[in-house]
Amino acid sequence: MDTMVKKRRKSALFAIRGDISRRTYTSGVVLVVVIAMLFWSVLSYGDFVNRTFLPTPDQVLRQFAIQLQSSIFWNHVGISIFRVGAGFLLACLLGIPLGIMAGTFRFAEALLVPPTEFIRYMPATAFIPLIMVWAGIGEWAKVIVIFIGCFFQLMLMVADNTRSVSNDLLQTSYTLGANRWQVIERVLIPALLPDLMNTMRLIIGWAWTYLVVAELVAASSGLGFSIMKAQRFLNTDQIFVGIIAIGLLGLLTDRTFAYCHRRFFPWLEGGR
Repeated sequence: MDTMVKKRRKSALFAIRGDISRRTYTSGVVLVVVIAMLFWSVLSYGDFVNRTFLPTPDQVLRQFAIQLQSSIFWNHVGISIFRVGAGFLLACLLGIPLGIMAGTFRFAEALLVPPTEFIRYMPATAFIPLIMVWAGIGEWAKVIVIFIGCFFQLMLMVADNTRSVSNDLLQTSYTLGANRWQVIERVLIPALLPDLMNTMRLIIGWAWTYLVVAELVAASSGLGFSIMKAQRFLNTDQIFVGIIAIGLLGLLTDRTFAYCHRRFFPWLEGGR
């Protein structure tokens, strides 16, 4: 009997989209973290890499504790959250309506999608000289870098989300007497909301990855600035702290979106 249970568990573990227990899932996460920490510890404590370039885990932990007690560190965190949040929200305010339009009306798709497809392949860093000329070197310059990194991808993904709504659903609404705007407002938009939230969850991750790039624009604060400042003085433990802080903030926003997805759309399977 035990052999049969083990075989079932093993088959479920390697089944395509097979369900696994919460305990197994957690064990996998812990295993990856432990392996990464062991590899890091061997390289640093074993002096395989100079500690100037790869600090030990306890050095990073001590530096993290020191930074958590510093008001300057929390100021860096706050300004970085503002820049990421402002750039992301601005991208959503413009990209979501335009994406819905492009996914709903063919004429809007013809106007919006081809130029957006072209521009999205241009790296946001290439726009920095123009942004500094047009917007100066203040806060809005940094927000615009993050906005550019998010907007074009977001608009195209929202357009795809909109097009993925079943056409049969829309035609049924017309059959029941709804007019064009009622179909958009009461059928199309509610139907795309789950996918839209997943898209926003992906884009906020990209916004965090553009933070360091944005803070290259004459910044004097922010986590990206603190990382670049530490690099100049080879304070690699502070670099690790900055990177880990950005990762934790990104993970927090990701988990927030995942929780909201489960909370608002509990009927959807696999809404993590």
